[in-house]
Order: sequence, then C-alpha cells, then structure tokens
Amino acid sequence: MKAVFSIIPLVTLASLIGCGGSDNQSENQSQSLVFPSEYEKSPSGILHPEETGLVYNQEAIVPPQCYTKHEATHNPCMTCHQSYTFGSRPNYMDDAALQAEYSFSEIGVTNHWQNLFEDRSEAVAQISDQEVIDYIYTDNYTTLIEQLQSESWNGPVPAIENLHLGAGAFDQQGFALDGSHWVAFNYKPLPSTFWPTNGSTDDVMIRLPAEFREQSCNGNGYSRDTYIANLAIVEAAIQDLQQISLPPVDENSFCMDLNGDGQLGVVEEIERPDFYVGNASGISVTPMLYPENTEFLHTVRYVGLTEDMSINIPARMKEVRYMRKHTFYSAPALLSQYGNEKQEKLDGNLPNFVSRGDDGLDNGFGWQVLGFIEAADGHLRKQSEEETLFCMGCHTSIGTTIDQTFAFPRKVTGAAGWGYIDLQGMQDAPNVGGTEGEILNYLKIAGGGNEFRENPEIIEKWFNEDGSVNEEKVSTADVYELITPSAERALTLNKAYMAIVKDQDFIHGRDANVTPALNVYREVDPETAPVLPEDRQYSWDMRLAW
Repeated sequence: MKAVFSIIPLVTLASLIGCGGSDNQSENQSQSLVFPSEYEKSPSGILHPEETGLVYNQEAIVPPQCYTKHEATHNPCMTCHQSYTFGSRPNYMDDAALQAEYSFSEIGVTNHWQNLFEDRSEAVAQISDQEVIDYIYTDNYTTLIEQLQSESWNGPVPAIENLHLGAGAFDQQGFALDGSHWVAFNYKPLPSTFWPTNGSTDDVMIRLPAEFREQSCNGNGYSRDTYIANLAIVEAAIQDLQQISLPPVDENSFCMDLNGDGQLGVVEEIERPDFYVGNASGISVTPMLYPENTEFLHTVRYVGLTEDMSINIPARMKEVRYMRKHTFYSAPALLSQYGNEKQEKLDGNLPNFVSRGDDGLDNGFGWQVLGFIEAADGHLRKQSEEETLFCMGCHTSIGTTIDQTFAFPRKVTGAAGWGYIDLQGMQDAPNVGGTEGEILNYLKIAGGGNEFRENPEIIEKWFNEDGSVNEEKVSTADVYELITPSAERALTLNKAYMAIVKDQDFIHGRDANVTPALNVYREVDPETAPVLPEDRQYSWDMRLAW
C-alpha cells in the first residue's frame, strides 16, 4: 500500500521560470497523474564506482555557494563562516573573515562547479510529470541495504527497515521500529540548501553506542529509559544547555538522580550531569562534543508529491550519508588540529584526507564520512573519493558547525523534538542571540531564496517589488509555508536533478538548477572582487532559541 508521510501541507502554487501556476492547474495536473499504490524496489547495480586516481577538482571541499557574487551588499556566507569568543566552544576555525572576502587557493579561484552554468531546459522538457511520480515512488534504499549485506562490502551498513517510508519507520518518539536503535529527531533545515524549495527533502537519525542504551544497576541489558536519558544528555551537551526536557523516564532504570530532587522517580526534565548514565556512567559529558562512536544517518531525497499535490518526503533517495565518530578528541586536542589545518592552508597545501576504503574518508577531526549516491539507473552506489570530497568541506573545517555537524544542534529542543522531522506548524524560531525569525533574517541578509540569491518563487512570494522582504507576511507564516515549493516547482526541480543523475557528472555539481545561475562567478580574482563591508558581516549561531 502507499504510505503518506507528509511533512508539509498543500501549498499555493506560484510562478516558476518559464511557466505559471494556479490551484486549478494543480488540480487538473493531479487528475492526469497516476500515483502508484505500492512502492517498487529499484534494481540493483554496481556498488563501487570506478576509481581512476584522477581528480578533476582538487578543491572540491569548496562548495558552489562560495562563488556567489555578494556585490558588497548581500551575505549568504554567514551560515557557514563564523568566529566565536576563544574557548567558548571546541570549534576553533575562526573563519568569519570569509564572509567578507574571497580567499581561495590558485586552484580554487576557478569555479569547477560547471553544472551551475548548464541550461537543462531541454532535458527537463523531455521528462514527463508522470515519469517523476513513478520515479520518486520507487524504493532504492532497501536495494542498497540488501546489496551491502550480501555483497563484498567491508564498511558500515546504515540499515533501518522501511526507511523509505519516512515517518512510517519510527514510533512517536523517533525510535526505529526495527530495533536498530536509530532515533529520528525533528529539526529546522539549515538555510537554504536543505529547504525543499531549493530541490531536496531530508531526514537525520542519531544512534549512540551500546553502553549508552544499557544498564546494570537494576537488572541487565537494554533499557529504553536509559537510552532516552543519554540522548537528552547528549542534546544538552551539544546545545550547551544546563537543563533540558525529555520524554518521561524512571530514574530507577539507571539508578541516578538527574533532576536533583534527592530521590529517584519518573522525571520529564533533567539537569545536565557530568557523566552519562547506565553502562556509560564512566564517560564524561563534554560541552559541544559527541561521545566516541556516535553515529548519524542522513538521507537526502527528492521533493515528494502526494495525490492532492501537497509536498512530502518521498521514498526515493538522492543520497545516503553516514558519519561515525571513531575517535574522541578533547577541546585542547582539537585546538591543535584546527591550528594545523590553518597552517596547511597558509603553506598552500591542497586538501588531503585519508581514505578508509568502504569506511569512507577520515575528516581528521575524529569522524569518518561515507556517502552513497544514485547511479545512472537510479540505484544507490558508493560515492567516489572525489564525490565524497564534496561532503568534507562542510563536515571538516568551517566555523559554524558544532563537532562537525549541522542538524542535531538545530533539533527542536527537548521532549518535543524527538520524532521524525515534521515542518508542519513549526515556528520560525530565531537563532540563539537573535531577535527575529531565522528565515526572515536570512531572506533579508542573503537577498534571495538560496545561497545563490536566486529562486524566483521565493522572491515572488516573500519579497516586495522593491526587493525588500515582506516582513509582516513572513512573520505570520510557519516554516512549512516559508520553505516549501509549489507542486509545479517540485516537479521541475526533480526533473533537473534526474538529468544530473543521468549524466553522472556530480563532480561538476549537484544543484538542481534548470537555467544557468546568474549571481555566481565562473572565476574569482581576489584582488579585484568586492569586499563585503563590515556593517554587512554578521555573527550567527546555528542553534535555535525555541
């Protein structure tokens, strides 16, 4: 049967490049489409890519967004590049200066992401709406897991039964129904690559090691209460909170008083302790750092559509991303590693990461990073090492991340945030230290609907004719209204990405643009490129004040 796991309700259709839209058009379009009643599995295929040893873009860690023209006015760079008071957190990258100037190596000054400048209008026109529906209602994740479990594979197998069903794979508190101990959480997508209106939906799951899920003070073995308590403690550590709410747990399950009332009982709020609980009671809690062997599973998907043409998270995945913290480094050790990284850049050394084979690439800060991406026939294959370099820039050395991660620090805080991602009704919460909604603030500072300062639908819907943001309109909207595309745009973005999959040229970029990007440099001259003035540079904290 067909599972519906809508994260965003019906949205008003808006204009897209080269085409208009209306509710009547959407209704007629829906009536002409056939939605599958069940999910077919995609065929299997070659799991490992051919590694030629040649690298097209030796600076692939520099993402396409870094080549956006800010024109000495706009600042989409602030979400990645930040500096904080020394010693206030274990991210010592201190790269806020990159908001202001284009600082590239001799190789990096050339924009290698040539897919940004490709016109896919003809390719998109050749793909019917029905082809898109048939494609996104196909399950390629289960096929991947079956291949990893049965073929010659020596790396991790990030398996969750029925993950293609989205919310259908988890209970109300986010625990995977298959007993794999993966836990889904609700978070606010980072501006703006992961806004559905810019081409992708996604979800993220966390899993803590076995000792965080078990106890031996009151019997032995798995204890859900112990796991919930430790998940809440990790959240408090990463968001640097002294107190946090959590689903009700019985402190007798792990024999520790976490709310400080001097007795053991059922609690729904705890004080952040110095140590974890259960069989992890010997592991100290370190602010803004995950414990060793923490895992994340991140699926990047197409923009889904239901029969009423509302937006959802579909079965088909563009990518499956996996991270595991194989080594815990203390804050002083990380300070040294960030220093080494800066020195390597000053010395003109190009990025270099140790390959762990099927375990992925080592980011040098304690994490292994592994990715799977669609092959031309739609099955998921391991990314090549160069394709994985694309992931390393964001999960290695940028100033804004907390322990090299994005989503978990942006989790809806406390008990309310445990469960599969659901944007419906989510408020546009401000960032920590901010005074207005994050999305409102981003639209005003970036000057557009994505990092490239484009997305005509966002501009038409939320901007005034003079280019200013309609603050009143944005302030009264929920997150799902603000960052969801029309059905027409969703179909078009899916077609654009399907064309990239067919070409298999991910080393040239993965952004689902139909027409060439306008506000992007093909080549940057650091000597003549404008510098963003100081009054347009901003301090920004990726955490949210829910």
